[in-house]
Amino acid sequence: MKKFVFALAFAAAAVLSTSGVVLAQEALSVTIKNHKFDPTEVKVPANKRVSLTVINEDPTPEEFESHSLKVEKVIPGKSKATVQFGPLKAGKYKFEGEFNSKTAQGMVIAE
Repeated sequence: MKKFVFALAFAAAAVLSTSGVVLAQEALSVTIKNHKFDPTEVKVPANKRVSLTVINEDPTPEEFESHSLKVEKVIPGKSKATVQFGPLKAGKYKFEGEFNSKTAQGMVIAE
């Protein structure tokens, strides 16, 4: 019975992988360097929960903040952290580095 279940699961995975269906969400990330976000725009699927890795390459801490995404997280220098948000309706959502808000600006675009 176990062999049958395994074979069935394997067959289903093979069919899905050849049909263009993506089973796993793509890893999303932004990098903070020289007090700027790269990329400045992050596209995410609408109506889905999102995990975004924020990589801070600067030696100083930065706070990833977005009122519209309802997220605030301090990322120490030379480290990374994950922020989660959503599900989001289709639209644009601003984020910034609160400690360097004049230069650290970005946008999440839910499609």
